Amino acid sequence: MNNVILMMKIKAKYFHKILLSCICFCFIATLNAQNKVPLFKVIGFYTAKEDPAHISFVHEANKWFPQMGALYNFSYDSTSNWSNLNEEFLSNYQVVVFLDTRPERTTQRDAFKKFMDNGGAFIGFHFAGFALNNSAFPQNWDWYHNAFIGAGQYKSNTWHPTSAILHVEDTTHPVTKNLPVTFKSSKNEWYRWEKDIRLNPDIKILLSIDPTSFPLGNGPKQSEIWQSGYYPVVWTNKKYKMLYVNMGHNDIDYDNRTNRELSFQFGNDIQDKMIVDALIWLGTQKK
Repeated sequence: MNNVILMMKIKAKYFHKILLSCICFCFIATLNAQNKVPLFKVIGFYTAKEDPAHISFVHEANKWFPQMGALYNFSYDSTSNWSNLNEEFLSNYQVVVFLDTRPERTTQRDAFKKFMDNGGAFIGFHFAGFALNNSAFPQNWDWYHNAFIGAGQYKSNTWHPTSAILHVEDTTHPVTKNLPVTFKSSKNEWYRWEKDIRLNPDIKILLSIDPTSFPLGNGPKQSEIWQSGYYPVVWTNKKYKMLYVNMGHNDIDYDNRTNRELSFQFGNDIQDKMIVDALIWLGTQKK
């Protein structure tokens, strides 16, 4: 009996040592993770005041980006204060993200253009590219809509939000090189544009809607159901470190007036991979 008690004491002693070592290791690992210098810093700008589908996406993105930052060693901050779009504030970041809208004041627009001209990086999602005369967001920023994004005004969209089969236009680009040639997107409201960006030598289309997606949308308006055509959805302007991504509109239960969220953008492994690869490409490029 005495031998058994002795052995139990010895085992307990070593168990406590192992437990203490594990605790110390976890504590040190946590400190190292906290003290690790991020590869790059991202700032997301948003408004989140109008369409519940866009608001839903903004809230989703502001949860998802920090999670990806922890996995891939970049930092993510977000702000709804567009006055922060100034030279001093932007000097703290390498990548700017417009989650749902665009800046409206001339000083903010000038600061953003200077940031991009000086080698900053950018991702714009969905409504960040929207412009329509005689609306709350008119086409009154020529550089941004016509030269930078290059698509001009919004022309129409599909409805209801639906998944599409997307086709990779360039399998060698850093944003798309890890994607299959075709894949199914998250549900989204897809935009059609004023300009045919295939004719713009500065624009490189990376993803478009595959013809197997048609008909796309279910109306009720016939114009909201696309039967055919060519529709780019992700592209870059070769003069800048930038990416426009048409995804960013969650499905909301408008029909029954509950405004319940019916779908989300993130959680699609392939689409998520594209966005992560895009961030790493943009954030680690030299100016």
